[in-house]
Amino acid sequence: MLTKTAVAGLAASALLASVAFAQQSPSATTDSAKTAAPAAATDTSSFKGTWRASKLVGLNVYNDSNESLGSINDLLTDKSGDIKAAVIGVGGFLGVGEHLVAVPIDKVKFVDEPIASTTASAPATGGARTGAGGGTTTGAATAPAAAKKNPWYPDHAVFSATKDQLKAMPEFKYSTE
Repeated sequence: MLTKTAVAGLAASALLASVAFAQQSPSATTDSAKTAAPAAATDTSSFKGTWRASKLVGLNVYNDSNESLGSINDLLTDKSGDIKAAVIGVGGFLGVGEHLVAVPIDKVKFVDEPIASTTASAPATGGARTGAGGGTTTGAATAPAAAKKNPWYPDHAVFSATKDQLKAMPEFKYSTE
């Protein structure tokens, strides 16, 4: 019985493989290769100065006084792919008790330079993003010498509001309607 099942499986695989090979003729392959060549040869320098959207999610948000407001939880786009709003998570701890607000993306300013504090204390929890893009600074004299900005994402975002003003805004809810 096992032999019959194995033979039937091999026969079905052979039939499916032959159908897959027959779907595209050799002339169609060379034609598609000719049209795909310009797309493969796209100059990546034309994307210089752009940021990765995946790196914007999770970016820390501060106000004009360098007070931590929260972080960007999501980006909302229209059907053409243009970013219309940033969803900022305010308050809470590890996402629990967090108040989500959607703010227009044109009201959010992205900054390449790390937050500079005039005190020697560490920044508040949820401080500037660290890693390959640079570190947090705790004063001009203690700035890391090797801090180099990453061209693929900003260090942090700035939104002109206080944490209390954001918490007073209507909560953003993902709806399926």
